[in-house]
Amino acid sequence: MSEIKKQKRVVLFTAPGCHWCTTAKTYLKSKGVKFKAIDISKDEAAAKDCQRHGCKGVPAVLIGSRWICGFDKKKINAELGI
Repeated sequence: MSEIKKQKRVVLFTAPGCHWCTTAKTYLKSKGVKFKAIDISKDEAAAKDCQRHGCKGVPAVLIGSRWICGFDKKKINAELGI
């Protein structure tokens, strides 16, 4: 019997017109990763949260409790185990 691994919670912080945000969304969907997208232009608290964790722009990816600033496929894959 194979063990089903529960996916870590993934939150993607984005902004309108952001090319890398679209790339990150497309990538996560292509890997079957469920995620919540938050538009920081509409959520000031989320924008401040990103900045507080060292992310100066978007996309920012929160996987479990780990922040990844920018679209860093290697770090995302490592964190998700894919």
